[in-house]
Amino acid sequence: MAETGQRSRADASMDLLNDIVRQPIDPDYAAVASRGGGRPRVRGRWDLALVALVIGVLFTVAAVETTRSAPALETERAELITRVQQAEAQQDALRVQAATLNAEIAQLRRDALGDDDQAKALTAELNALEPVTGASAVRGPGLVITVDDAAGDGTDSRDQVLDIDLQMLVNGLWESGAEAISINGHRLSNLTAIRSAGDAITVDYRSLNRPYRVEAIGNPRTLPARWVESSGGAWWNELAQNRRMRYEVSSVDEITLDADPGMTLRYARVKQ
Repeated sequence: MAETGQRSRADASMDLLNDIVRQPIDPDYAAVASRGGGRPRVRGRWDLALVALVIGVLFTVAAVETTRSAPALETERAELITRVQQAEAQQDALRVQAATLNAEIAQLRRDALGDDDQAKALTAELNALEPVTGASAVRGPGLVITVDDAAGDGTDSRDQVLDIDLQMLVNGLWESGAEAISINGHRLSNLTAIRSAGDAITVDYRSLNRPYRVEAIGNPRTLPARWVESSGGAWWNELAQNRRMRYEVSSVDEITLDADPGMTLRYARVKQ
């Protein structure tokens, strides 16, 4: 076999790889760069900087407005608290006035009925009904149950005393034979409403403060045991064990529960 006049290069078959090594960047990129192709990237950075500046300005304006409005909001809050306190004080004064008027009415009723046997029988009947209905103050032995929210930050509503919890407690006491009940000094009757109003619990639309002290007058020999076995006792035993709510029960020899000032005569008829 005849030899060729010029010997072939050893890397002749690797021209493509050699081109990639010698010139790794495509020529088209260099052409675009020479025509100003790098400007969009610079412009994009300026756009991003402008957006960040606008966002910063908006946050600054919001912070300034919040700071300026804080004194006004604090003033409004203080005024609202003052109005609530004044309304509660006025309500307390009206309750005292109502109690005084009720005493005068009772005296006028006794004077009107007279001293005969029929009048004495009616007076005895009224005297027996008044403690049951809450129209008069009562005194006697019973139970004191103090309940409160679980220890913590108070953010979980399941660890807070709700209106239904007090409703179950009171219904359990009635079920156990309680003759008279009050919550934080507010006498309960069959017309009493225990409800939530915002973050507060109200009794007859009067807000209560924690802790909640429930006093009940009843038979000291049977009331404590029957309370433990009642639906209210089981309810609060579960709250104390599983939700760690405060739940304290103690027997007392004597407590006094004031009359319900909201108890008024709505219907009457002449006894035949």
